[in-house]
Amino acid sequence: MSARMKTVHVVAALIMRTGPDGMRQVFATQRGYGDWKDWWEFPGGKIEPGELPRDALCREIREELAAEISAGQALAVIEYDYPDFHLTMECFLCSVVSGTLELLEHENAVWLTAETLRSVKWLPADAQLLDSLEQLLKSS
Repeated sequence: MSARMKTVHVVAALIMRTGPDGMRQVFATQRGYGDWKDWWEFPGGKIEPGELPRDALCREIREELAAEISAGQALAVIEYDYPDFHLTMECFLCSVVSGTLELLEHENAVWLTAETLRSVKWLPADAQLLDSLEQLLKSS
């Protein structure tokens, strides 16, 4: 990371559920804007000054998906250098407490299983989670 590169600190929600077929699933969203339009990511966003990561995550999911989540165990902290900035992304295992995950900012969304996890075009930072997430989805 270059000394002049700005760091963007974000949180990401790995929203999990058991699907109708009994398979564990994770929620993914497709970006509808910007340089990375149409790429897939785990929902979340920037941490505001003075905000705790889990609080930021709950706020972002309320704003982006009109749902209340419970932010549980921290799964990983991803460090990734994009061309214009360095990303620090704190990732938490989450579950929906209320609401239905309405797409207010994204153009698409999908529930993925261990078998379908790599079927979408992930943002580079989010792609670094796939190995550990795949094991987690298979484990129960």
